[in-house]
Amino acid sequence: MDNRERRDAGLAYIADGSVFQEMQECKKILQRLNFMDRTDFGGIAETVKELLGESEGAFINPPFYCDYGKHIRTGKSFFANYNCTLLDVAEIRIGDNCQLAPNVSIYTAGHPVHPVTRNSGYEYGKPVTIGDNVWIGGNAVICPGVHIGDNVVIGAGSVVTKDIPAWCIAAGNPCRVIRKITDADRRKLFREEEIDEEAWEDIIGRM
Repeated sequence: MDNRERRDAGLAYIADGSVFQEMQECKKILQRLNFMDRTDFGGIAETVKELLGESEGAFINPPFYCDYGKHIRTGKSFFANYNCTLLDVAEIRIGDNCQLAPNVSIYTAGHPVHPVTRNSGYEYGKPVTIGDNVWIGGNAVICPGVHIGDNVVIGAGSVVTKDIPAWCIAAGNPCRVIRKITDADRRKLFREEEIDEEAWEDIIGRM
């Protein structure tokens, strides 16, 4: 196998000339995206669609960084805020209605622990999967191989090293489950503050 095939199979690989060529194609699109007029929402949306391997109504607030773009697959209504980094050596699959706050990083790339092996130039990628309706708080880091279930909130500044089950709030370094999300949270806005009556009636009308 060549190094691109090894990379895509999840095996140890070296980022040789053929790998860098794929990355260069991505960087050309990123160059356009990251220097676009920030008020050109339509142009940004079209460039994001060109960048990502699969998306439906995705929007990213530049600047944004990734290795290939084509290994990122997002569902409906994906949103990433400023300065997110998705190192998509392996596939990053994100479900519907997911939101990334500013400075979120999702890493599929890794390197061997032992310095002799690491200095050989070999590296690897392990996929990250994120379910539907997930909100990841600012400055959170998602590490290689992690699976996050549906309807999860990841607290700001978390470092997610292990899988997170569905329907929970998780936070910390390392990230751990704080509690389940229940119907009692339905009308909550911030901590114990509730959504005001006017907004709540509008939400009810959309259900």
